[in-house]
Amino acid sequence: MMIMKIKTWPHFKGELPTYQSTGASGFDVRAQLDKPLTLKKGERAMIPTALSFEIPLGFEIQARPRSGWAAKQGLTVLNTPGTIDADYRGEVKIIVINLGQEDVLINDQERCAQLVIAPVFQAQFELATELSSTERGAGGFGSTGKG
Repeated sequence: MMIMKIKTWPHFKGELPTYQSTGASGFDVRAQLDKPLTLKKGERAMIPTALSFEIPLGFEIQARPRSGWAAKQGLTVLNTPGTIDADYRGEVKIIVINLGQEDVLINDQERCAQLVIAPVFQAQFELATELSSTERGAGGFGSTGKG
């Protein structure tokens, strides 16, 4: 278990995020809105959470869509997964987009995304004239076939 400091902003209402079950990978964050927000088809918005985190070095927080919203209404996190870096101390906002066929109403305090704490490794890059060969090689974008 990791201890993570969390800061609320003046427009925060409600309770701090919690995991919804003992096996949950992510914890839900809630929209902090002055008034309901309607997202039309294809429209995107940044949803404020009124939260900031002190993420330990070597970790990130990933913002992911909530499966119910995605499956039922087509609402998803645009840059899935969205990355919140360990050195970021500003308010976390969730970039959502409506990919569904109908307008989606987002109300204040509605759970708008789930956040997952994940380890991060930084690489030291070394210039090379050649890379090791593999069966796939440089094939990409469907080169391994369907199924």
